[in-house]
Amino acid sequence: MKKRHEQKLIILSIGLMIAFSIPISLIFNSEKSVLGYPMILIYLFTVWMISIVISFVIVKKYDE
Repeated sequence: MKKRHEQKLIILSIGLMIAFSIPISLIFNSEKSVLGYPMILIYLFTVWMISIVISFVIVKKYDE
């Protein structure tokens, strides 16, 4: 894997650290719910799923 692709994964990791930080996560800690699930769970699992897809695309597309 080339250096620039590793850099993309590092940027993704830093973005995830920010997205999962307590102040950002607590923004979604409310009484609202989507399909019966609290907003905090929807937020956490959505960010987690998106990060898996992005990392898969980076690794699959640029695997050499």
